[in-house]
Amino acid sequence: MENDGVEQKTGRGDEQNRPRTVLLVDDKHDSRITLKWFLDTFGYVVQTARSANEALTVFDSSLHDLVLTDNSMPGMTGAEMAHIIKMRSPHTPVLMYTGEPPADRSCLDIIIQKPAPLMELKNALDQLFGDTTNPRPPIPE
Repeated sequence: MENDGVEQKTGRGDEQNRPRTVLLVDDKHDSRITLKWFLDTFGYVVQTARSANEALTVFDSSLHDLVLTDNSMPGMTGAEMAHIIKMRSPHTPVLMYTGEPPADRSCLDIIIQKPAPLMELKNALDQLFGDTTNPRPPIPE
């Protein structure tokens, strides 16, 4: 796991004032770095994982507000990981940003199919975090 300066939550009392924490899962280094940089610029705290298995090892529902994942990764897919995340923490949103969406989308809150502008990804995060000024992107059929 890469240490990306993840800050621990200090308690539920400051929930609205603290930055949102995203667990970013992608096996491609360039994608992880680009997405982390992009989300950092909007004030998100981003922790990265190189695989679904690594993400499941570090996932903590009291720390991570959202999981952002690719689908196609060696070992376990992002969709398989999403099922496990939802079993552990049904309220944690899982957003998939992928070029190969899965057939089973039951544990995914939003899917954005690549190539897509990064602002579409940011708008989806805003939607999942309750910013209703941006419309929710549809899950492609």
